[in-house]
Amino acid sequence: MIRSSTPDDVDTIAAMEREVFEADAWSGSLVDLELVAPGRVVVVAEHEGAVVGYASAAVIADVADLTRIAVRWADRREGVGTALLAALLDSAAERGAERMMLEVADTNGPALAFYVVSGFVEVARRRDYYDRGVDAVVMELAPLTGRDTLDP
Repeated sequence: MIRSSTPDDVDTIAAMEREVFEADAWSGSLVDLELVAPGRVVVVAEHEGAVVGYASAAVIADVADLTRIAVRWADRREGVGTALLAALLDSAAERGAERMMLEVADTNGPALAFYVVSGFVEVARRRDYYDRGVDAVVMELAPLTGRDTLDP
């Protein structure tokens, strides 16, 4: 089940951040800010009453900027990421976004493949964007309305 996040999800999302992103994890206070910041869309995936993933985007005018998708290791390859992305795309479109942008490390093969399969295309690269000299691949999905549905 996909639902909108609530303030009660902060601790769970912060723990998931540490599990999934390790040294690059957002702190609990950053997660809290993400949930309440204006223009933010944050959705969570639940399975048997437990939060197993979440996704967030900032919607500014006609652009949604995907900020995070995280799925617990044990729940990967089950369609959770696809369901989260589909819900995020729908919510962003409802708020007036016409396209979604994201940045992903060029060393993150699984994420790059996921975004390509989901319809994103590379539009630019940012050299040395991440620590350790890792480039960011800038990707875009447009338009958000009238697109084929992502099937989890």
